[in-house]
Amino acid sequence: MNNIKDQENLNKKIVLLRLDLNVPLKNGIITDETRIDKILPVIKFLINNNALIVIISHIGRPNGKVNNDLSLKPICKNLGKKINKKIRIINDNIFELKKDDLFKNSEDQIVFLENIRFYKEEEENDIFLAKHLASLGDLFVNDAFSCSHRAHSTISKITEFLPSFAGLQLETEINALKKVTTEIKKPITCIIGGSKISTKIGVIKNLIPKFDNIIIVGGMANNILNFKGNHIGKSIKEENCEKIIKEIFETSKYHSCNIIYPKDVMVGKNVDDKSQVKKLDKIENDELILDIGPDTVNEIKNIIKISKTVLWNGPAGYFENPNFANGSYEIAKAIIKKNKERSIYSVVGGGDTVALINQMNAIKNFNFVSTAGGAFLEYLEGKELPGIKALN
Repeated sequence: MNNIKDQENLNKKIVLLRLDLNVPLKNGIITDETRIDKILPVIKFLINNNALIVIISHIGRPNGKVNNDLSLKPICKNLGKKINKKIRIINDNIFELKKDDLFKNSEDQIVFLENIRFYKEEEENDIFLAKHLASLGDLFVNDAFSCSHRAHSTISKITEFLPSFAGLQLETEINALKKVTTEIKKPITCIIGGSKISTKIGVIKNLIPKFDNIIIVGGMANNILNFKGNHIGKSIKEENCEKIIKEIFETSKYHSCNIIYPKDVMVGKNVDDKSQVKKLDKIENDELILDIGPDTVNEIKNIIKISKTVLWNGPAGYFENPNFANGSYEIAKAIIKKNKERSIYSVVGGGDTVALINQMNAIKNFNFVSTAGGAFLEYLEGKELPGIKALN
C-alpha cells in the first residue's frame, strides 16, 4: 500500500481526497469536531506540497437524494477556519463537472464537492461515477479508514482509474490496530461493551486466541449474567444468544483466555434514575442494570494494572446519565494512569467510547483513538476491508 507522503512531486497535482467528515450536527452546528481534527495532518501535508485538493466526503444517510440538512457547508466552513483558508464548495451536478471547472480561481487551493451520498451511484459502487470522478483529478488519496469497510464508488471503485494512495490518518489507524492484533505486547486485554453481543461475536472469537483477558461490560454483559443463571430484572437482553455465549466460554478455555464479566452492578428503575449498588442475587424485577459495580471496577483496574496492551470498544454503562458513568470513567482513568507512566499501549474505538473520552477531555491521553465504528470492528474481526484491498 503506497502512502501519499512517499509521492515525490505533488506540485499543482489535483488530488481527490476521500475523507470521512460525517460529524454529528445539531441544527447545523457541529457538536463533535474529532473527525475534522484528525484529517488536519493530511490537509496540511498536501498544502505544504502545493497540491490542489478536491475533498470528497459525506454526511448522514441522504439515500441518494439532495437533502440540505445534510450539506457539507458547515464542515467546509469549520475546516476553513481551522486552516485559515477560504474553501469553496461546489454545488454543481458532479456528472456535469469538468477538470477545468475546479480551480478557475487561482487563489483556490482546496474545494469541496457537496455530499457524495446525494448521488445514489456512490453506495451502488457505480463504475461510471468512479470513472467520472477520476477524470477530475491526477491522483486519489483515501484518508477515510472509517468508511473503508464500504464497497462504495469513492472508496473501492475509483482506485481502478487513478494512481491511489493511503492518507496519513488511514496508515496511522492501521498501524495502531496492527499493534493490538499482530505486533502484540503481552499481557493484552480487550474491554468490549455495547448492547448487542451478536454484533461483536466475530471480534471476540477472533481475539480470544491472541488476548489474555476479554472483559465484557455494557448491555452485552446482561446476556452473560443471564446465561450464568442470574436474574437481570428488566435489563436489555438479546434473545437466542445462549449458543454464542457457550461458544465464547468453550473457545476461551481452549486458548487460556480469561473472560471477565460483572460481579456486581449499578441499577435504577429507569435510565434517568439515581444509581444503586446491587449484588447479582439481589436484582429486583423492576430494575435495570445500567453500569458495573465497585467490585467489578476494582477487578478491571487490577487487570489494566498488569496489562501491557489494552483495546477498548464500548462503554461500561449508560454514561449519558452521570449516575451510571462511573464504570466507564474509572476504566478510562486506569488506562490514562498507565499511559502517563508509558507502561501500556492503548487503542480506543467506537463512537460512544470516543464521546465519553471527549467528555473527559482526554483524547490525547490514549495512544490511539479511532473514530471508526464498523471498519474498526471488521478489521479486528479479521475481515478484509474493500477500501484497504483496493489500495493494495
